[in-house]
Amino acid sequence: MKFRDIWATEAQEAIMAKFNLPDFSRAVAELAAKAAPSVICLNVHPRHTTSAFHWRDGLYVTAEEGIDTGEELEATLPGGTAAKVELLGRDPSTGIALVKPEGHSSSHSFASAKDIAAGAFAVIVGGSGGSPLVAFGMVSEYGPSWRSMRGGLIDHRIGLAAPLDGRFEGAAALDTEGGLIGLVLFGPRRRPLVIPAETVERTASALREKGHIARGYLGAGLHPVHHSSIRGAMVMSLDEGGPARAAGLHLGDIVTAWNGEEVHGPRDMIRRLGSDSVGTIVTLAIVRGGEQRDLSVTVGSRPMS
Repeated sequence: MKFRDIWATEAQEAIMAKFNLPDFSRAVAELAAKAAPSVICLNVHPRHTTSAFHWRDGLYVTAEEGIDTGEELEATLPGGTAAKVELLGRDPSTGIALVKPEGHSSSHSFASAKDIAAGAFAVIVGGSGGSPLVAFGMVSEYGPSWRSMRGGLIDHRIGLAAPLDGRFEGAAALDTEGGLIGLVLFGPRRRPLVIPAETVERTASALREKGHIARGYLGAGLHPVHHSSIRGAMVMSLDEGGPARAAGLHLGDIVTAWNGEEVHGPRDMIRRLGSDSVGTIVTLAIVRGGEQRDLSVTVGSRPMS
């Protein structure tokens, strides 16, 4: 046996010797019980529920994807009481929605978690029919900021290794001190991920003020181009009065770069059209009739309709 293997075994034994499973179990249960009054259950579809947790002043945050604006929202509050829910705003780019249940407000708001790292324990608290819904897991990944598929700026990439079903969508992921790691969503292949507390705070504040988040807008319909000699996004349509048309983009132009960075298709363009892009001037490298040229475009704000 190698030295590092001996050291690892001894370290693990030392940790386990100090670990008291009953105490740990009670600590998790107490944390969940303290958080439970601040979490509600949203009845978003027949036989389908998600979770939401208190942000502040009677306002709750939840997963935007689970909300259908064509349906009247209802919540089951702690204890089982039903309440109608008002949708105050939603942001598809970060996956966050802000809602307000009628006649209910928690007195507790979660403080942000500190010292988050891969390998840290996480307690996930949601709501189900008026009762708390609890799971235990681990932060599997903690990385730098990233852009969602719809251009939203997410402050950190946080993966979650935990056994979660759909009812946990919109739940609060907490550290072992009860601090908010963030809001639980499901990514590709239903893998749980966490939208960080910083992103939740920024987005919820904007939704409270305006009801929506401004998103970048070019006014161009795009199609991917993957050819041996060129890759990019071909302009297939142009909105009348849109920024792309005003800048001189033509049908058939192929956008190959954004401010000098290669564009591999429409998704690359969409990711760059976050709220922070509105009003900026970008240089698009295009191919028109086999010739390369640059165009400057002022990014607009996507119409609400």
